[in-house]
Amino acid sequence: MGNFEIEIKSLLGEKEKADQLRNKLFSLPVPARLIQTGAQLNHYFLVGDWNILLPRIEKYLKSASFEELRKVVKQGSKHSVRTREVNGRVFFVVKASVDETSSSNGISRMEFEDEVGNLSLDELDSLLVSSGFSFQAKWSREREEYDAGDVTICIDRNAGYGYVAEFEKVIQNETEIEATRAKLLEFMSDLGVEELPQERLERMFAFL
Repeated sequence: MGNFEIEIKSLLGEKEKADQLRNKLFSLPVPARLIQTGAQLNHYFLVGDWNILLPRIEKYLKSASFEELRKVVKQGSKHSVRTREVNGRVFFVVKASVDETSSSNGISRMEFEDEVGNLSLDELDSLLVSSGFSFQAKWSREREEYDAGDVTICIDRNAGYGYVAEFEKVIQNETEIEATRAKLLEFMSDLGVEELPQERLERMFAFL
């Protein structure tokens, strides 16, 4: 079925709390490594007609990537669709729920993300709109991505509500979802941060 992304968010808010988390990451027994930084533009869409979009976008993706996209569309539910520009590169992102939370901000998800060749962000957006997808939200963020062994941590400065941290682990076995989530929560607790309740996260997303 592909990979499963287990992700838990924490609202940091102020820069001071982001600095504290960053310092704790560097103070781990095996210090976390800063992988990359960059500015992002993210455009969220309400889902349109996949039967129209998939044939249109296929020529802009590698064959293996397109098959993975088809799998996420077919096997997932509550799809979240977004386009993204990172340091001049354009990506198409689809996330689908494998639990009862939403795919936009859910904890356990299937995810497709790949660079789209020969299209600007505006051109990719137009491709989606012409396939019946419609804009839901547009927002920007500055992201720092850290590697802490088998966990990826992102510290984002988002336009509108300050700093948010994301703790993510990717697994291949669906039966490991709950155990992985528990381990992530324990790791977060050790770092002094708490899970952002799903209900509040949904409210934040609605006002982006």
